[in-house]
Amino acid sequence: MTRMSTKTLDPVTLAILNGRLEQIADEMDATLYRSAFNPIIAEARDACHGLYHAETGATLVQGTRGLPIFVGAMAFAVKAVIDKVAREGDLSPGDTFLFNDPYAGGTHLNDFRLVRPVFRGDRLYCWIASVGHWLDIGGNVPGGFNARATESFQEGVRIPPVKLFSRGVINNDIVEILSANSRVPLSNYGDLNGQLNALDLGERRLAELLDSYGDDTVEAAFEAFSNRAEAMMREAIRALPDGLYSFEDYLDNDGITPDRLTIALDLTIRGEEMVLDFSRSSAPCAGPLNIAYSTAAACCYVALKHVFTAVPANAGCLRPITFVIPDTTLLGVKPPKPVGGYTETILRVIGVVFGALAKADPARATAGPFGTINALSIAGHRDDGSRYVMFSFFGGGLGGNPQSDGLNHANNPISMATIPPAEIMEASYPVMFTQWALRPDSAGAGYHRGGVGAIYEIEPLTDADVFLLGERGVYPPFGVAGGTDAALNRFVWQADDGEHSPPLASKIADVRVRAGQRVRIESPGGGGFGDPRTRPAEKVARDVQLGFVSREAARTIYGVETDAEGNLDTNATRQLREGAAA
Repeated sequence: MTRMSTKTLDPVTLAILNGRLEQIADEMDATLYRSAFNPIIAEARDACHGLYHAETGATLVQGTRGLPIFVGAMAFAVKAVIDKVAREGDLSPGDTFLFNDPYAGGTHLNDFRLVRPVFRGDRLYCWIASVGHWLDIGGNVPGGFNARATESFQEGVRIPPVKLFSRGVINNDIVEILSANSRVPLSNYGDLNGQLNALDLGERRLAELLDSYGDDTVEAAFEAFSNRAEAMMREAIRALPDGLYSFEDYLDNDGITPDRLTIALDLTIRGEEMVLDFSRSSAPCAGPLNIAYSTAAACCYVALKHVFTAVPANAGCLRPITFVIPDTTLLGVKPPKPVGGYTETILRVIGVVFGALAKADPARATAGPFGTINALSIAGHRDDGSRYVMFSFFGGGLGGNPQSDGLNHANNPISMATIPPAEIMEASYPVMFTQWALRPDSAGAGYHRGGVGAIYEIEPLTDADVFLLGERGVYPPFGVAGGTDAALNRFVWQADDGEHSPPLASKIADVRVRAGQRVRIESPGGGGFGDPRTRPAEKVARDVQLGFVSREAARTIYGVETDAEGNLDTNATRQLREGAAA
């Protein structure tokens, strides 16, 4: 689209087109989920699709099931392709660009983007794009989550935007290069073809819609959707009091040294505009906890969408927002700084956006979520000698809030992804889950407690190498309004001389276990909201009965006494609470 539409559409037509366009992105998502070879796409849905502006790359339409962090970053990715075309020319129908460059609209090297132009006659109408997490793309560590990387070269092969298809003809040399740089080339090949099929479907569905309603009508709808999102975001910001609101939180370390990393936000609200300034954050670090500017901006988009839920999800909602993300911080790095642990950093960025907005509007105060994906890779060989790389992420508790307790065993607020089922992982790899359970006393206490975390214990059935890139092993998820912090993250592996934990608490890259020796993740819960002594005693007793809270924690933290079955002792509870109040 190369011009501003002057056409006005009635509300019914806009509603129909909104649904039809979202359905196109949703169908693209579903096509990839059902055809991908690796469970992180097929089951966990670590992927995304959307439609993007022809000139700016701005997000026009996103699906309802794709990863939100990808949606925000993809606008930068499409713009990288637009810039390449502007420099080099030669754009034709049937072209498809491929890349994974995390500094040009990517996230980390495992996330491969396919970007395709959509033409109407001789006119470039828009772009469609797909992104999915591939299992392995080389580097020092199977799966790519190298907690000790000090350069991106140690994390895998980096591909700038290149033409995978030119006028509909595939360049197989690129596929062969990608295959030669992966430990599991067949898995990546299957995922690539799944993404290509999703783009084919999206292109067909969009052509059908344009043929039915007309190019100008759909173009006018795109413009109307963006303008509506902008207006609603400005209204939401205007409802907040003007001022400067600061918040900061910490990452355990960068995987190289034990020094903590600070994520600091100064949020300014002026009328209907907002400035997010991260200048006080830590400098670029040696290890893989850095992120690029596009990733930082994208996760702010995700955070704001969580807070202002009614605002439509397209580029219009970002027009009133100004980002200050200097390249002197770990949130705006350039190559070759490592970025493989980006998931941990963006979780902390989202958390500080929540924290700063809660200061502006205490009614929105939400305690910290568990705040780590616990990126675990187990790699080795099957009995038949074939190689495997198992990667997965894991759940924990979300924070208590003014309305309710936090969710138990949830996923992080960066995504709509689902935690891969144990049955799928056991069917795909030579591993056995020996425990998958909720973790008692992992939630922060409060009037509304946090959600509880989980325990995952995994037994490799052959000798294997184990790698973990996690967080919250030193700095726990925070409580708010008098609520307590949640439990720390914990990782344990068995060896011939007993159990061990990482020296840097949440990251390890050199563990070798024999068949039958187990690894265990004990994930954090969410922080608590409000004074625990004000939580209704009946709710505490029920938490004890369900195994969420131990009898000892109920007594010492909540001031609630229960019997061995978790039944409430009303008299003893009254004495405990009256004694504490005195």
